[in-house]
Amino acid sequence: MALNVKFGVSTWLWTSPFNMETVSLFPKIKNYGYDAVEIPVEDPELVDLAAVKKALEDNGLSAIICGAFGPSRDFTHDDPAFHDTCFKYMDQCFEIASELGAKFVAGPMYSAVGKARLVSPEQKKLEWDRAVQNLRKVCGKARNHGLDIAIETLNRFETDLINTAEELAQLIQDINEKEAKALLDGFHISIEEPDIEKAIQRVGDKLIHVQVSENYRGTPGTGQTNWAAWKRGLESINYQGTISIESFTPKVKELAGAVCIWKPLVPSQDGFAKEGLEFLKKWASE
Repeated sequence: MALNVKFGVSTWLWTSPFNMETVSLFPKIKNYGYDAVEIPVEDPELVDLAAVKKALEDNGLSAIICGAFGPSRDFTHDDPAFHDTCFKYMDQCFEIASELGAKFVAGPMYSAVGKARLVSPEQKKLEWDRAVQNLRKVCGKARNHGLDIAIETLNRFETDLINTAEELAQLIQDINEKEAKALLDGFHISIEEPDIEKAIQRVGDKLIHVQVSENYRGTPGTGQTNWAAWKRGLESINYQGTISIESFTPKVKELAGAVCIWKPLVPSQDGFAKEGLEFLKKWASE
């Protein structure tokens, strides 16, 4: 059965941070056949809303807003000043998303990417509770804009808090706000989940966004990902959102160290985008 989905790509595939020059990628993204573009907001001040909105309209692309949660953006930090920084950042992301017609803000917003340690059960509970309480407030902010949040699992090398679909489902349940939804990323799932299909079913109708690459962050269809399991899982929950390609170059300064991208993964980023989409469209239609 064919999947009724749209396809997107992150501008992180080519460059970082997103700024005025990044919109020059939009015609190429549309020409390849994408429906949406993921806009990673590393520095909200660099996002010229009028210019981005016009470029989206000119190229017939929809916007997906993704947060970048580096060391200074940490809702589980012992110092509440970090929480305040994160709240202000989320406010800016919601304003951008609302202005550009996006439906949600996505990312691993519970903690800083790269915060991966062995901590005591007491510390784990403390940080879990902080994440729940702070994301509950974030849901209220999202509600004011008519938006949701798409919370992402990360692999164990990038966070010690939310690694699996089971943990994500529990976090969403504990937050207990209708705006709290799920994002699953195939790269992280390939590391953490023994059964992709069951992982997708565990978050079920909370899943509002999907990101993919390969198990090595490369072009979809060139690695060890179990794409048949992905298809069965998405079919079983009747997923009808966007499937976006997300990968990085070493130029992504906010996250390069945390995601351990030390060298280019493919000969051509354009080839990555074009060939990856060709594979995904064929896979989704079969």
